[in-house]
Amino acid sequence: MSRGDALYRLFGTVKPVIGMIHLRPLPGSPRWGGEGVEEIIDHALRDLEALVDGGVDGVIIENFHDMPFKARVDDPETIAAFTVVAWEVKRRASVPVGLNLLRNSGVESMAIACVIGADFIRVNAYSEPLWSSEGLLEPIARDVQALRKRLNCRALVFSDVNSKHSTPILDLVEAAKEAWSRGLADALIVSGSRTGEPVDPVDLCIVHRSVPAPLLIGSGARPDNIGLYWRLVDGFIVGTYFKRGGRVDEPVDPDRVRRFMDRIRWFRKKYS
Repeated sequence: MSRGDALYRLFGTVKPVIGMIHLRPLPGSPRWGGEGVEEIIDHALRDLEALVDGGVDGVIIENFHDMPFKARVDDPETIAAFTVVAWEVKRRASVPVGLNLLRNSGVESMAIACVIGADFIRVNAYSEPLWSSEGLLEPIARDVQALRKRLNCRALVFSDVNSKHSTPILDLVEAAKEAWSRGLADALIVSGSRTGEPVDPVDLCIVHRSVPAPLLIGSGARPDNIGLYWRLVDGFIVGTYFKRGGRVDEPVDPDRVRRFMDRIRWFRKKYS
């Protein structure tokens, strides 16, 4: 069995590209300005349309603008709003949908995914503790897996390894092995140090050699560096590049999505 088979079964293609839907600030977050949930949904659906029209293979919904984040979201209004928006996106989407409730609300993400039928979740500190600006992010693999089992849910778990915007405690090899072998993650994600920062190919090579897990690049992918990563990863998560002007706070630009996906299709045709 190829390491990318699980991703192929979910997304229906080799080396899938997953676009980010960064939600407007949600109720309960410091930057929320009284915007109605309908407006937040409309913004998310416009980004969904731009991503899907541009050819992506999946999307992740993320409360990116809720900064500064809590280590775990416990505001009921935030969780309720995230659930409603995610349901509307899932209902309209023609591609698999994932959830990431920042900063490390993987249990809450899994609960929402199971209720609305989302396809996967992303967890920043899944099987390793991380020092971050939100404090110590504690691993939650047991709770995530127990909830998935209890709810008989098929949502996959994509685990970050030495996640961005943090200082890891475990080294890269140990973190990867813990997430894959003991944490039972379905795929691993390696990112640069911060949002939009390219990944060090050496880090990808280390994880690729250490575990047979499906491996995704979590930040910094652009049309001009796809070739650098192509043989090291099984998929790409793209946020910043897809935004207007490459600025993370802007809406998704369908022309940038098409440009990236044209390059991906060229690589698929030549090397897959």
